Amino acid sequence: EQAKAEREAALKAEQDRIAAQQAEMARQAAIKEEQERLAAEQLAKEEAESAAKAQAEAEAKAKAEAEAQAKAQENKLPQSYVDARNEASTKGTGVTEEKNILSQPIEPPLQADTSAKISLAFDVKNYESMSTTVDNKEIKYRAFEYIPYVANPIDIDQQYMNIYVPEEYFNNGTINGYNTQTAPIFMPNAVGGYMPSQAMTPKVENGKPNSVLYALSRGYVVASPATRGRTNKASDGNFIGKAPAVIVDLQAATAYLHANDSTMPGNANRIITNGTSAGGAVSLLQGATGNNSDFQPYLQALGAATAATNVYAVSAYAPITNLDAADMAYEWSYKGITSFNKVTMGQGELPQANVGGNTAPPQRTMQRVNLNADDVAYSNLLSEHFPEYVNNLQLHDSMGRVLKLDKNGNGTFKNYVKAFIIDAANKAQAKGTDLSKHTYLVRDNKTGAIKDINWEAYNQFVSRSKAPGAFDSRSNDSGENNLFGTSATDNNHFTITAALHDTTPNQDVYVENAKIVTMMNPMNYLGSPAATNARYYRIRYGTTDSNTSVAIPLIVGTRAQNLGYNVDMATPFGVDHSGDYDLDELFNWMDNIVKNGR
Repeated sequence: EQAKAEREAALKAEQDRIAAQQAEMARQAAIKEEQERLAAEQLAKEEAESAAKAQAEAEAKAKAEAEAQAKAQENKLPQSYVDARNEASTKGTGVTEEKNILSQPIEPPLQADTSAKISLAFDVKNYESMSTTVDNKEIKYRAFEYIPYVANPIDIDQQYMNIYVPEEYFNNGTINGYNTQTAPIFMPNAVGGYMPSQAMTPKVENGKPNSVLYALSRGYVVASPATRGRTNKASDGNFIGKAPAVIVDLQAATAYLHANDSTMPGNANRIITNGTSAGGAVSLLQGATGNNSDFQPYLQALGAATAATNVYAVSAYAPITNLDAADMAYEWSYKGITSFNKVTMGQGELPQANVGGNTAPPQRTMQRVNLNADDVAYSNLLSEHFPEYVNNLQLHDSMGRVLKLDKNGNGTFKNYVKAFIIDAANKAQAKGTDLSKHTYLVRDNKTGAIKDINWEAYNQFVSRSKAPGAFDSRSNDSGENNLFGTSATDNNHFTITAALHDTTPNQDVYVENAKIVTMMNPMNYLGSPAATNARYYRIRYGTTDSNTSVAIPLIVGTRAQNLGYNVDMATPFGVDHSGDYDLDELFNWMDNIVKNGR
Protein backbone atom coordinates (compact mmCIF):
# COMPACT_ATOMS: atom_id res chain seq x y z
CA GLU A 1 0.00 0.00 0.00
CA GLN A 2 2.86 2.30 0.77
CA ALA A 3 4.31 1.56 -2.64
CA LYS A 4 0.92 2.24 -4.18
CA ALA A 5 0.65 5.52 -2.33
CA GLU A 6 4.10 6.54 -3.51
CA ARG A 7 3.18 5.66 -7.11
CA GLU A 8 0.04 7.73 -6.91
CA ALA A 9 1.93 10.60 -5.34
CA ALA A 10 4.56 10.41 -8.07
CA LEU A 11 1.83 10.24 -10.71
CA LYS A 12 0.07 13.24 -9.24
CA ALA A 13 3.33 15.12 -9.06
CA GLU A 14 3.97 14.31 -12.72
CA GLN A 15 0.46 15.40 -13.64
CA ASP A 16 0.92 18.60 -11.68
CA ARG A 17 4.27 19.18 -13.43
CA ILE A 18 2.71 18.57 -16.80
CA ALA A 19 -0.24 20.81 -15.94
CA ALA A 20 2.13 23.51 -14.72
CA GLN A 21 4.18 23.14 -17.88
CA GLN A 22 1.08 23.36 -20.04
CA ALA A 23 -0.10 26.37 -18.09
CA GLU A 24 3.27 28.03 -18.56
CA MET A 25 3.20 27.18 -22.25
CA ALA A 26 -0.29 28.61 -22.50
CA ARG A 27 0.81 31.72 -20.63
CA GLN A 28 3.82 32.12 -22.88
CA ALA A 29 1.62 31.58 -25.90
CA ALA A 30 -0.80 34.19 -24.61
CA ILE A 31 2.07 36.56 -23.94
CA LYS A 32 3.41 35.95 -27.43
CA GLU A 33 -0.03 36.42 -28.95
CA GLU A 34 -0.47 39.68 -27.03
CA GLN A 35 2.98 40.82 -28.07
CA GLU A 36 2.21 39.98 -31.67
CA ARG A 37 -1.12 41.80 -31.42
CA LEU A 38 0.56 44.85 -29.91
CA ALA A 39 3.30 44.66 -32.52
CA ALA A 40 0.69 44.42 -35.27
CA GLU A 41 -1.19 47.37 -33.81
CA GLN A 42 2.01 49.37 -33.56
CA LEU A 43 2.94 48.46 -37.11
CA ALA A 44 -0.53 49.39 -38.32
CA LYS A 45 -0.32 52.65 -36.39
CA GLU A 46 3.10 53.42 -37.80
CA GLU A 47 1.95 52.53 -41.30
CA ALA A 48 -1.14 54.70 -40.89
CA GLU A 49 0.94 57.57 -39.54
CA SER A 50 3.42 57.11 -42.34
CA ALA A 51 0.61 57.04 -44.91
CA ALA A 52 -1.01 60.10 -43.35
CA LYS A 53 2.32 61.87 -43.28
CA ALA A 54 2.97 60.93 -46.90
CA GLN A 55 -0.53 62.11 -47.87
CA ALA A 56 -0.09 65.36 -45.94
CA GLU A 57 3.28 65.90 -47.59
CA ALA A 58 1.78 65.12 -51.00
CA GLU A 59 -1.13 67.48 -50.36
CA ALA A 60 1.23 70.18 -49.10
CA LYS A 61 3.42 69.69 -52.15
CA ALA A 62 0.39 69.78 -54.46
CA LYS A 63 -0.89 72.89 -52.72
CA ALA A 64 2.50 74.57 -52.96
CA GLU A 65 2.74 73.64 -56.63
CA ALA A 66 -0.81 74.88 -57.22
CA GLU A 67 -0.09 78.14 -55.43
CA ALA A 68 3.15 78.55 -57.34
CA GLN A 69 1.38 77.83 -60.60
CA ALA A 70 -1.47 80.16 -59.68
CA LYS A 71 1.01 82.86 -58.78
CA ALA A 72 2.78 82.33 -62.08
CA GLN A 73 -0.57 82.75 -63.84
CA GLU A 74 -1.44 85.93 -61.98
CA ASN A 75 -1.72 89.31 -63.59
CA LYS A 76 1.88 90.57 -63.61
CA LEU A 77 2.67 94.18 -62.87
CA PRO A 78 5.76 95.83 -64.35
CA GLN A 79 8.88 95.25 -62.25
CA SER A 80 9.11 98.96 -61.56
CA TYR A 81 5.67 98.76 -59.93
CA VAL A 82 6.66 95.68 -57.94
CA ASP A 83 9.81 97.39 -56.71
CA ALA A 84 7.84 100.47 -55.74
CA ARG A 85 5.23 98.38 -53.94
CA ASN A 86 7.94 96.59 -51.97
CA GLU A 87 9.19 99.96 -50.80
CA ALA A 88 5.73 101.41 -50.20
CA SER A 89 5.82 101.03 -46.42
CA THR A 90 8.95 103.13 -46.09
CA LYS A 91 8.69 106.82 -45.42
CA GLY A 92 9.56 109.00 -48.35
CA THR A 93 10.09 108.15 -52.00
CA GLY A 94 11.69 109.87 -54.91
CA VAL A 95 8.26 111.13 -55.89
CA THR A 96 6.60 112.20 -52.66
CA GLU A 97 9.32 112.65 -50.09
CA GLU A 98 7.03 114.31 -47.59
CA LYS A 99 4.41 111.51 -47.54
CA ASN A 100 4.02 108.07 -46.04
CA ILE A 101 2.77 105.42 -48.48
CA LEU A 102 0.92 102.88 -46.37
CA SER A 103 -1.00 99.69 -47.10
CA GLN A 104 -4.42 99.23 -45.54
CA PRO A 105 -4.54 96.19 -43.26
CA ILE A 106 -6.93 93.52 -44.45
CA GLU A 107 -10.18 93.67 -42.53
CA PRO A 108 -11.97 90.60 -41.18
CA PRO A 109 -15.05 89.60 -43.20
CA LEU A 110 -18.11 91.66 -42.32
CA GLN A 111 -20.94 89.85 -40.64
CA ALA A 112 -24.30 90.74 -39.13
CA ASP A 113 -24.39 91.76 -35.46
CA THR A 114 -27.10 89.20 -34.78
CA SER A 115 -27.61 85.82 -36.37
CA ALA A 116 -30.81 85.93 -38.39
CA LYS A 117 -30.55 82.25 -39.36
CA ILE A 118 -32.82 82.69 -42.37
CA SER A 119 -33.68 79.43 -44.10
CA LEU A 120 -31.89 78.93 -47.39
CA ALA A 121 -34.28 76.24 -48.60
CA PHE A 122 -36.13 77.20 -51.79
CA ASP A 123 -39.89 77.31 -51.15
CA VAL A 124 -41.62 76.21 -54.33
CA LYS A 125 -44.98 77.34 -52.90
CA ASN A 126 -43.94 80.94 -52.19
CA TYR A 127 -44.68 82.59 -55.52
CA GLU A 128 -47.01 84.90 -57.42
CA SER A 129 -48.34 84.00 -60.87
CA MET A 130 -47.67 86.72 -63.44
CA SER A 131 -47.93 87.25 -67.17
CA THR A 132 -46.73 89.83 -69.68
CA THR A 133 -47.67 90.22 -73.33
CA VAL A 134 -44.89 90.78 -75.87
CA ASP A 135 -45.62 90.99 -79.60
CA ASN A 136 -49.14 89.64 -78.98
CA LYS A 137 -47.72 86.62 -77.17
CA GLU A 138 -48.55 86.06 -73.52
CA ILE A 139 -45.61 84.99 -71.37
CA LYS A 140 -46.72 83.31 -68.15
CA TYR A 141 -44.34 82.77 -65.28
CA ARG A 142 -44.09 82.30 -61.55
CA ALA A 143 -42.31 85.01 -59.59
CA PHE A 144 -40.34 84.03 -56.48
CA GLU A 145 -39.23 87.45 -55.29
CA TYR A 146 -37.19 88.95 -52.44
CA ILE A 147 -35.53 85.64 -51.52
CA PRO A 148 -32.59 86.13 -49.11
CA TYR A 149 -29.56 84.24 -50.41
CA VAL A 150 -27.61 84.33 -47.13
CA ALA A 151 -28.74 83.18 -43.68
CA ASN A 152 -27.23 86.19 -41.89
CA PRO A 153 -27.53 89.19 -44.22
CA ILE A 154 -25.71 92.40 -43.39
CA ASP A 155 -28.23 94.34 -45.48
CA ILE A 156 -31.47 92.47 -46.19
CA ASP A 157 -32.48 95.19 -48.68
CA GLN A 158 -29.49 94.30 -50.86
CA GLN A 159 -28.81 90.62 -50.23
CA TYR A 160 -31.82 89.06 -51.92
CA MET A 161 -32.68 87.53 -55.27
CA ASN A 162 -35.63 87.38 -57.65
CA ILE A 163 -36.27 84.04 -59.36
CA TYR A 164 -38.64 83.68 -62.31
CA VAL A 165 -39.75 80.37 -63.84
CA PRO A 166 -41.84 79.83 -66.99
CA GLU A 167 -45.29 78.49 -66.05
CA GLU A 168 -44.95 75.64 -68.56
CA TYR A 169 -42.35 73.95 -66.38
CA PHE A 170 -44.93 73.31 -63.67
CA ASN A 171 -47.16 71.52 -66.17
CA ASN A 172 -44.60 69.12 -67.65
CA GLY A 173 -44.18 71.49 -70.57
CA THR A 174 -41.15 72.41 -72.67
CA ILE A 175 -39.89 75.67 -74.18
CA ASN A 176 -37.18 75.83 -76.80
CA GLY A 177 -36.32 72.19 -76.08
CA TYR A 178 -35.86 72.84 -72.33
CA ASN A 179 -37.87 71.46 -69.43
CA THR A 180 -37.90 71.98 -65.67
CA GLN A 181 -34.76 69.86 -65.19
CA THR A 182 -32.71 71.04 -68.17
CA ALA A 183 -33.53 74.75 -68.43
CA PRO A 184 -30.40 76.90 -68.10
CA ILE A 185 -30.40 79.60 -65.41
CA PHE A 186 -29.87 83.13 -66.71
CA MET A 187 -28.25 85.22 -63.95
CA PRO A 188 -28.26 88.93 -64.88
CA ASN A 189 -27.07 91.63 -62.50
CA ALA A 190 -27.95 95.30 -62.52
CA VAL A 191 -24.62 96.50 -61.12
CA GLY A 192 -23.50 99.87 -62.47
CA GLY A 193 -20.54 101.92 -61.30
CA TYR A 194 -19.98 99.36 -58.52
CA MET A 195 -22.94 100.98 -56.79
CA PRO A 196 -25.63 99.08 -54.82
CA SER A 197 -27.92 97.20 -57.19
CA GLN A 198 -31.45 95.84 -57.06
CA ALA A 199 -32.65 92.56 -58.50
CA MET A 200 -34.00 92.82 -62.03
CA THR A 201 -37.65 92.15 -62.93
CA PRO A 202 -39.38 91.21 -66.21
CA LYS A 203 -40.33 94.40 -68.07
CA VAL A 204 -41.27 95.78 -71.45
CA GLU A 205 -39.15 98.87 -72.07
CA ASN A 206 -39.52 101.06 -75.14
CA GLY A 207 -41.73 98.36 -76.65
CA LYS A 208 -39.14 95.63 -76.18
CA PRO A 209 -38.70 92.96 -73.52
CA ASN A 210 -35.75 93.45 -71.19
CA SER A 211 -33.27 90.61 -70.80
CA VAL A 212 -35.24 89.01 -67.94
CA LEU A 213 -38.50 88.84 -69.86
CA TYR A 214 -36.73 87.82 -73.05
CA ALA A 215 -34.98 84.99 -71.20
CA LEU A 216 -38.33 83.66 -69.98
CA SER A 217 -39.65 83.70 -73.54
CA ARG A 218 -36.66 81.57 -74.58
CA GLY A 219 -37.27 79.00 -71.85
CA TYR A 220 -34.67 80.10 -69.33
CA VAL A 221 -35.12 80.20 -65.58
CA VAL A 222 -34.01 83.64 -64.37
CA ALA A 223 -32.22 84.35 -61.07
CA SER A 224 -31.32 88.00 -60.62
CA PRO A 225 -29.55 89.00 -57.38
CA ALA A 226 -29.40 92.38 -55.72
CA THR A 227 -25.99 93.26 -54.33
CA ARG A 228 -24.27 95.59 -51.95
CA GLY A 229 -22.27 98.44 -53.46
CA ARG A 230 -19.59 100.92 -52.57
CA THR A 231 -21.88 103.51 -50.94
CA ASN A 232 -23.84 101.15 -48.64
CA LYS A 233 -23.63 102.03 -44.95
CA ALA A 234 -24.73 100.29 -41.77
CA SER A 235 -26.74 102.07 -39.08
CA ASP A 236 -23.49 102.83 -37.24
CA GLY A 237 -22.16 104.72 -40.26
CA ASN A 238 -19.61 102.10 -41.30
CA PHE A 239 -19.41 101.12 -44.94
CA ILE A 240 -20.64 97.61 -45.72
CA GLY A 241 -20.41 97.47 -49.51
CA LYS A 242 -16.76 98.10 -50.29
CA ALA A 243 -14.72 95.54 -52.23
CA PRO A 244 -15.05 92.58 -52.26
CA ALA A 245 -18.73 92.82 -51.17
CA VAL A 246 -20.26 92.76 -54.66
CA ILE A 247 -18.52 89.57 -55.81
CA VAL A 248 -19.10 87.93 -52.41
CA ASP A 249 -22.84 88.62 -52.76
CA LEU A 250 -22.91 87.24 -56.30
CA GLN A 251 -21.06 84.11 -55.19
CA ALA A 252 -23.49 83.69 -52.28
CA ALA A 253 -26.43 83.91 -54.72
CA THR A 254 -24.73 81.32 -56.93
CA ALA A 255 -24.22 79.01 -53.93
CA TYR A 256 -27.96 79.34 -53.16
CA LEU A 257 -28.80 78.10 -56.67
CA HIS A 258 -26.43 75.14 -56.42
CA ALA A 259 -27.68 74.23 -52.93
CA ASN A 260 -31.30 74.17 -54.14
CA ASP A 261 -30.67 72.54 -57.50
CA SER A 262 -32.69 69.44 -56.62
CA THR A 263 -35.78 71.35 -55.49
CA MET A 264 -36.07 74.36 -57.80
CA PRO A 265 -36.59 74.38 -61.58
CA GLY A 266 -33.56 74.93 -63.75
CA ASN A 267 -30.11 73.38 -64.04
CA ALA A 268 -27.57 74.92 -61.66
CA ASN A 269 -24.81 73.34 -63.73
CA ARG A 270 -25.82 75.69 -66.55
CA ILE A 271 -25.76 79.11 -64.86
CA ILE A 272 -24.96 81.93 -67.31
CA THR A 273 -24.14 85.36 -65.88
CA ASN A 274 -24.72 88.71 -67.58
CA GLY A 275 -23.89 92.33 -66.80
CA THR A 276 -22.89 95.66 -68.29
CA SER A 277 -20.11 98.09 -67.33
CA ALA A 278 -19.17 97.32 -63.71
CA GLY A 279 -21.85 94.63 -64.00
CA GLY A 280 -19.92 93.16 -66.91
CA ALA A 281 -16.76 93.25 -64.81
CA VAL A 282 -18.33 91.31 -61.94
CA SER A 283 -19.92 88.91 -64.42
CA LEU A 284 -16.40 88.10 -65.63
CA LEU A 285 -15.28 87.87 -62.00
CA GLN A 286 -18.02 85.31 -61.30
CA GLY A 287 -16.75 83.26 -64.22
CA ALA A 288 -13.14 83.33 -63.05
CA THR A 289 -13.41 82.89 -59.27
CA GLY A 290 -15.66 79.86 -58.83
CA ASN A 291 -14.99 77.82 -55.68
CA ASN A 292 -11.83 79.77 -54.83
CA SER A 293 -10.94 79.71 -51.14
CA ASP A 294 -10.17 83.45 -51.04
CA PHE A 295 -13.90 84.11 -50.80
CA GLN A 296 -14.88 81.38 -48.35
CA PRO A 297 -14.35 83.36 -45.11
CA TYR A 298 -16.61 86.12 -46.47
CA LEU A 299 -19.30 83.64 -47.51
CA GLN A 300 -19.15 81.84 -44.17
CA ALA A 301 -19.50 85.13 -42.27
CA LEU A 302 -22.78 85.77 -44.11
CA GLY A 303 -24.11 82.25 -43.60
CA ALA A 304 -24.07 81.53 -47.33
CA ALA A 305 -25.11 78.07 -48.46
CA THR A 306 -22.29 75.54 -48.32
CA ALA A 307 -22.30 74.78 -52.03
CA ALA A 308 -20.41 75.43 -55.25
CA THR A 309 -19.96 78.99 -56.52
CA ASN A 310 -18.87 78.29 -60.09
CA VAL A 311 -20.90 79.21 -63.17
CA TYR A 312 -21.11 77.68 -66.64
CA ALA A 313 -20.76 80.73 -68.87
CA VAL A 314 -20.31 84.50 -68.84
CA SER A 315 -21.75 87.35 -70.84
CA ALA A 316 -20.07 90.72 -70.29
CA TYR A 317 -20.89 94.01 -72.00
CA ALA A 318 -18.47 96.95 -71.75
CA PRO A 319 -16.72 95.49 -68.69
CA ILE A 320 -14.83 97.98 -66.52
CA THR A 321 -12.41 95.33 -65.34
CA ASN A 322 -8.70 94.61 -64.69
CA LEU A 323 -8.71 97.85 -62.73
CA ASP A 324 -5.12 97.77 -61.49
CA ALA A 325 -3.87 97.70 -65.10
CA ALA A 326 -6.58 99.89 -66.62
CA ASP A 327 -4.82 103.23 -66.02
CA MET A 328 -1.85 102.10 -68.13
CA ALA A 329 -4.05 100.77 -70.91
CA TYR A 330 -6.14 103.95 -70.96
CA GLU A 331 -3.10 106.13 -71.58
CA TRP A 332 -1.78 103.70 -74.20
CA SER A 333 -5.02 104.38 -76.05
CA TYR A 334 -5.51 108.09 -75.36
CA LYS A 335 -2.05 109.53 -74.77
CA GLY A 336 -1.71 112.76 -76.74
CA ILE A 337 -5.36 113.75 -76.33
CA THR A 338 -5.09 116.78 -74.05
CA SER A 339 -8.53 118.34 -74.42
CA PHE A 340 -11.76 116.43 -73.86
CA ASN A 341 -15.30 116.54 -72.48
CA LYS A 342 -15.64 115.22 -68.95
CA VAL A 343 -18.99 114.30 -67.44
CA THR A 344 -19.25 115.49 -63.85
CA MET A 345 -21.61 113.48 -61.66
CA GLY A 346 -22.55 113.67 -58.00
CA GLN A 347 -19.99 112.58 -55.43
CA GLY A 348 -19.53 108.83 -55.40
CA GLU A 349 -21.27 108.26 -58.72
CA LEU A 350 -20.25 107.12 -62.17
CA PRO A 351 -21.98 107.41 -65.54
CA GLN A 352 -24.27 104.39 -65.92
CA ALA A 353 -24.32 102.25 -69.02
CA ASN A 354 -27.15 102.34 -71.51
CA VAL A 355 -28.68 98.87 -71.14
CA GLY A 356 -31.02 97.23 -73.61
CA GLY A 357 -31.23 100.18 -75.95
CA ASN A 358 -32.81 102.37 -73.27
CA THR A 359 -32.02 106.00 -72.81
CA ALA A 360 -29.01 106.39 -70.56
CA PRO A 361 -29.44 108.36 -67.31
CA PRO A 362 -29.07 112.10 -67.94
CA GLN A 363 -25.57 113.49 -67.85
CA ARG A 364 -25.25 115.95 -64.97
CA THR A 365 -22.79 118.47 -66.37
CA MET A 366 -20.38 118.50 -69.30
CA GLN A 367 -17.04 120.12 -68.63
CA ARG A 368 -14.33 120.82 -71.17
CA VAL A 369 -11.02 119.78 -69.67
CA ASN A 370 -7.55 120.72 -70.83
CA LEU A 371 -4.71 118.68 -69.41
CA ASN A 372 -1.79 120.56 -67.90
CA ALA A 373 1.87 119.64 -68.18
CA ASP A 374 1.75 117.51 -65.03
CA ASP A 375 -1.24 115.54 -66.39
CA VAL A 376 0.60 114.95 -69.67
CA ALA A 377 3.71 113.77 -67.84
CA TYR A 378 1.63 111.33 -65.81
CA SER A 379 -0.07 110.10 -68.98
CA ASN A 380 3.34 109.45 -70.52
CA LEU A 381 4.52 107.58 -67.41
CA LEU A 382 1.49 105.28 -67.41
CA SER A 383 1.60 104.57 -71.14
CA GLU A 384 5.33 103.78 -70.97
CA HIS A 385 4.64 100.98 -68.46
CA PHE A 386 1.92 99.34 -70.57
CA PRO A 387 4.20 97.46 -73.01
CA GLU A 388 6.00 95.73 -70.13
CA TYR A 389 2.66 94.72 -68.65
CA VAL A 390 1.40 93.30 -71.96
CA ASN A 391 4.65 91.48 -72.70
CA ASN A 392 4.66 89.85 -69.26
CA LEU A 393 1.21 88.36 -69.96
CA GLN A 394 2.64 86.31 -72.86
CA LEU A 395 -0.68 86.28 -74.69
CA HIS A 396 -1.00 84.90 -78.21
CA ASP A 397 -3.57 85.12 -80.98
CA SER A 398 -5.50 82.22 -82.52
CA MET A 399 -2.59 81.50 -84.87
CA GLY A 400 -0.15 81.21 -82.01
CA ARG A 401 1.56 84.57 -82.63
CA VAL A 402 2.85 86.14 -79.42
CA LEU A 403 1.21 89.49 -78.70
CA LYS A 404 3.85 92.04 -77.78
CA LEU A 405 4.54 95.77 -77.78
CA ASP A 406 7.79 97.64 -78.20
CA LYS A 407 8.77 100.54 -75.97
CA ASN A 408 6.79 102.91 -78.18
CA GLY A 409 3.58 100.91 -77.79
CA ASN A 410 3.63 99.35 -81.26
CA GLY A 411 3.68 95.69 -82.17
CA THR A 412 1.61 92.57 -82.65
CA PHE A 413 -0.69 93.36 -79.72
CA LYS A 414 -1.62 96.74 -81.22
CA ASN A 415 -2.31 95.07 -84.59
CA TYR A 416 -4.41 92.47 -82.78
CA VAL A 417 -6.59 95.16 -81.18
CA LYS A 418 -6.89 97.01 -84.47
CA ALA A 419 -8.05 93.81 -86.19
CA PHE A 420 -11.17 93.68 -84.00
CA ILE A 421 -12.09 97.25 -84.96
CA ILE A 422 -11.38 96.59 -88.65
CA ASP A 423 -13.59 93.48 -88.56
CA ALA A 424 -16.39 95.46 -86.88
CA ALA A 425 -16.16 98.20 -89.51
CA ASN A 426 -16.34 95.71 -92.38
CA LYS A 427 -19.40 94.04 -90.85
CA ALA A 428 -21.08 97.42 -90.41
CA GLN A 429 -20.28 98.35 -94.01
CA ALA A 430 -21.72 95.05 -95.24
CA LYS A 431 -24.98 95.92 -93.46
CA GLY A 432 -25.12 99.29 -95.24
CA THR A 433 -23.92 101.52 -92.40
CA ASP A 434 -22.64 104.91 -93.55
CA LEU A 435 -18.98 105.06 -92.51
CA SER A 436 -18.13 108.38 -94.18
CA LYS A 437 -17.51 110.24 -90.92
CA HIS A 438 -15.06 107.60 -89.73
CA THR A 439 -12.08 109.11 -91.50
CA TYR A 440 -9.63 106.99 -89.51
CA LEU A 441 -10.62 103.94 -91.58
CA VAL A 442 -8.17 102.92 -94.30
CA ARG A 443 -9.75 101.28 -97.35
CA ASP A 444 -8.40 98.90 -99.95
CA ASN A 445 -8.42 100.91 -103.20
CA LYS A 446 -9.57 97.91 -105.25
CA THR A 447 -12.17 96.23 -103.07
CA GLY A 448 -13.31 99.12 -100.87
CA ALA A 449 -12.97 96.89 -97.82
CA ILE A 450 -11.51 98.33 -94.64
CA LYS A 451 -7.93 97.06 -94.40
CA ASP A 452 -6.51 99.19 -91.58
CA ILE A 453 -7.17 102.01 -89.17
CA ASN A 454 -5.12 105.04 -88.26
CA TRP A 455 -4.69 104.27 -84.55
CA GLU A 456 -4.09 107.85 -83.39
CA ALA A 457 -6.95 109.20 -85.50
CA TYR A 458 -9.28 106.47 -84.22
CA ASN A 459 -8.58 107.34 -80.60
CA GLN A 460 -8.95 111.05 -81.37
CA PHE A 461 -12.37 110.24 -82.89
CA VAL A 462 -13.50 108.29 -79.83
CA SER A 463 -11.63 110.66 -77.48
CA ARG A 464 -10.81 110.18 -73.84
CA SER A 465 -13.53 110.90 -71.27
CA LYS A 466 -11.27 110.68 -68.23
CA ALA A 467 -8.05 112.36 -67.13
CA PRO A 468 -4.82 110.37 -66.66
CA GLY A 469 -5.34 108.20 -63.62
CA ALA A 470 -8.73 107.33 -65.11
CA PHE A 471 -9.49 104.70 -62.47
CA ASP A 472 -7.05 105.18 -59.62
CA SER A 473 -7.24 108.96 -59.54
CA ARG A 474 -4.25 110.80 -58.12
CA SER A 475 -6.74 112.89 -56.18
CA ASN A 476 -8.26 109.70 -54.78
CA ASP A 477 -11.80 110.63 -55.80
CA SER A 478 -12.88 108.27 -58.58
CA GLY A 479 -15.66 105.74 -58.31
CA GLU A 480 -13.05 103.00 -58.27
CA ASN A 481 -11.17 104.70 -55.43
CA ASN A 482 -14.52 104.65 -53.65
CA LEU A 483 -14.91 100.93 -54.39
CA PHE A 484 -11.63 100.15 -52.63
CA GLY A 485 -12.45 101.95 -49.40
CA THR A 486 -12.73 100.14 -46.08
CA SER A 487 -15.46 99.95 -43.45
CA ALA A 488 -14.18 103.20 -41.97
CA THR A 489 -12.46 104.85 -44.97
CA ASP A 490 -14.47 105.98 -47.97
CA ASN A 491 -11.72 106.02 -50.62
CA ASN A 492 -8.32 104.40 -51.15
CA HIS A 493 -5.76 104.19 -53.87
CA PHE A 494 -5.35 100.70 -55.28
CA THR A 495 -2.18 101.06 -57.36
CA ILE A 496 1.17 102.05 -56.00
CA THR A 497 1.75 104.40 -58.93
CA ALA A 498 -1.24 106.58 -58.09
CA ALA A 499 -0.24 106.61 -54.43
CA LEU A 500 3.29 107.69 -55.31
CA HIS A 501 1.83 110.50 -57.41
CA ASP A 502 -0.98 111.39 -55.00
CA THR A 503 -2.10 115.03 -55.21
CA THR A 504 -4.14 115.20 -52.00
CA PRO A 505 -2.87 117.23 -49.04
CA ASN A 506 -2.75 114.13 -46.82
CA GLN A 507 0.63 113.15 -45.39
CA ASP A 508 -0.39 109.50 -45.04
CA VAL A 509 -1.43 108.03 -48.37
CA TYR A 510 -3.16 104.65 -48.19
CA VAL A 511 -3.21 101.89 -50.77
CA GLU A 512 -5.90 99.23 -50.46
CA ASN A 513 -4.65 95.86 -49.26
CA ALA A 514 -3.19 93.94 -52.21
CA LYS A 515 -5.30 90.88 -51.36
CA ILE A 516 -8.55 92.83 -51.82
CA VAL A 517 -7.32 94.31 -55.11
CA THR A 518 -6.42 90.80 -56.25
CA MET A 519 -9.92 89.52 -55.43
CA MET A 520 -11.52 92.09 -57.73
CA ASN A 521 -9.55 91.17 -60.88
CA PRO A 522 -10.49 88.10 -62.96
CA MET A 523 -6.99 88.02 -64.44
CA ASN A 524 -5.73 86.74 -61.09
CA TYR A 525 -8.01 83.67 -61.20
CA LEU A 526 -8.25 82.70 -64.86
CA GLY A 527 -6.18 79.58 -65.26
CA SER A 528 -5.62 79.17 -61.54
CA PRO A 529 -5.87 75.53 -60.39
CA ALA A 530 -7.39 76.90 -57.19
CA ALA A 531 -10.47 78.20 -59.04
CA THR A 532 -13.18 76.60 -61.16
CA ASN A 533 -13.29 78.81 -64.25
CA ALA A 534 -16.30 79.08 -66.55
CA ARG A 535 -15.50 77.55 -69.92
CA TYR A 536 -17.59 79.92 -72.09
CA TYR A 537 -17.25 83.71 -72.45
CA ARG A 538 -19.02 86.28 -74.59
CA ILE A 539 -17.49 89.77 -74.39
CA ARG A 540 -18.69 92.89 -76.20
CA TYR A 541 -17.05 96.33 -76.12
CA GLY A 542 -18.23 99.01 -78.55
CA THR A 543 -15.83 100.86 -80.83
CA THR A 544 -17.00 104.29 -79.59
CA ASP A 545 -16.81 103.46 -75.88
CA SER A 546 -14.12 105.40 -74.01
CA ASN A 547 -15.00 104.31 -70.47
CA THR A 548 -11.91 102.09 -70.49
CA SER A 549 -9.38 101.15 -73.14
CA VAL A 550 -10.64 98.68 -75.73
CA ALA A 551 -7.49 96.70 -74.88
CA ILE A 552 -8.76 95.80 -71.39
CA PRO A 553 -11.72 93.51 -72.26
CA LEU A 554 -9.70 92.01 -75.11
CA ILE A 555 -6.86 91.16 -72.72
CA VAL A 556 -9.23 89.31 -70.38
CA GLY A 557 -10.92 87.48 -73.23
CA THR A 558 -7.62 86.54 -74.85
CA ARG A 559 -6.30 85.16 -71.56
CA ALA A 560 -9.41 82.95 -71.33
CA GLN A 561 -9.01 81.92 -74.97
CA ASN A 562 -5.34 81.04 -74.47
CA LEU A 563 -6.41 78.74 -71.64
CA GLY A 564 -8.52 76.76 -74.09
CA TYR A 565 -11.88 78.23 -73.14
CA ASN A 566 -14.55 79.05 -75.72
CA VAL A 567 -14.49 82.84 -76.17
CA ASP A 568 -16.69 84.97 -78.42
CA MET A 569 -15.21 88.50 -78.48
CA ALA A 570 -16.29 91.42 -80.63
CA THR A 571 -16.19 95.22 -80.74
CA PRO A 572 -19.58 96.21 -82.27
CA PHE A 573 -19.12 99.18 -84.56
CA GLY A 574 -20.45 102.54 -83.44
CA VAL A 575 -21.66 101.18 -80.10
CA ASP A 576 -21.05 103.33 -77.03
CA HIS A 577 -21.07 102.30 -73.36
CA SER A 578 -24.06 99.97 -73.38
CA GLY A 579 -25.32 96.42 -73.08
CA ASP A 580 -28.16 94.00 -73.84
CA TYR A 581 -28.52 95.57 -77.30
CA ASP A 582 -28.34 92.24 -79.17
CA LEU A 583 -30.47 89.86 -77.11
CA ASP A 584 -31.30 87.64 -80.10
CA GLU A 585 -27.61 87.06 -80.76
CA LEU A 586 -26.82 86.66 -77.06
CA PHE A 587 -29.45 83.97 -76.50
CA ASN A 588 -28.59 82.18 -79.74
CA TRP A 589 -25.02 81.93 -78.40
CA MET A 590 -26.32 80.76 -75.04
CA ASP A 591 -28.54 78.09 -76.63
CA ASN A 592 -25.60 76.87 -78.68
CA ILE A 593 -23.16 76.48 -75.78
CA VAL A 594 -25.83 74.81 -73.62
CA LYS A 595 -27.02 72.35 -76.24
CA ASN A 596 -23.62 71.65 -77.79
CA GLY A 597 -21.34 72.27 -74.82
CA ARG A 598 -20.21 70.01 -72.03
